[in-house]
Amino acid sequence: QVQLVESGGGLVQVGDSLRLSCEASGRSFSSGAMAWFRQAPGKEREFLAALRWSNSNTKYADIVKGRFFISLNSAKNTGYLQMNSLKPEDTALYYCAAGNTIWGNIGSVSGYSYWGQGTQVTVSS
Repeated sequence: QVQLVESGGGLVQVGDSLRLSCEASGRSFSSGAMAWFRQAPGKEREFLAALRWSNSNTKYADIVKGRFFISLNSAKNTGYLQMNSLKPEDTALYYCAAGNTIWGNIGSVSGYSYWGQGTQVTVSS
């Protein structure tokens, strides 16, 4: 049984940074991708960033490009999302996801079979 556990969320001020972690257990991923999504109240879940397990290629949503950075520690089976210059509109529940998605579907919720429980990020002005 695959489990993804996020951590690192919290309450921060505008302009602060946070690093989210996503620890995967139950299997080692060698194909597909890991990704981060977020969902604010009343809004749909939106794609933020993804990293391909096999070659570490990354893809970012325009809204976070240059501020958020995805990375992976394969030895620890743990992924990270470094978030810089946080804004109030970044307030949301942040989810990590993993699965054998193809590159063309890497930004889609439907591309991932496994999801974490979410970690709350609140940016106060």
